[in-house]
Amino acid sequence: MEVLRIMNRMSMRELYTVEDEVRAEEITAKTLNWCASQCNDEEIRRLLEELAEQHQLQVAEIAKYFNNSGLTQ
Repeated sequence: MEVLRIMNRMSMRELYTVEDEVRAEEITAKTLNWCASQCNDEEIRRLLEELAEQHQLQVAEIAKYFNNSGLTQ
């Protein structure tokens, strides 16, 4: 319930900031995956894919946090 109280105290501006961060993480992941698909070097491609996955996991963690708060529909 502590999370819910904290979330209820977040302003709309703060929520929009989080939303912007999620979008940035998604764009970064997509860009890294695109770069990986263009890369001929297997080691660099693998590194780019791993970085993309880290950003995708960030999106999932943020979504999980908000879903557990009960504020998302």
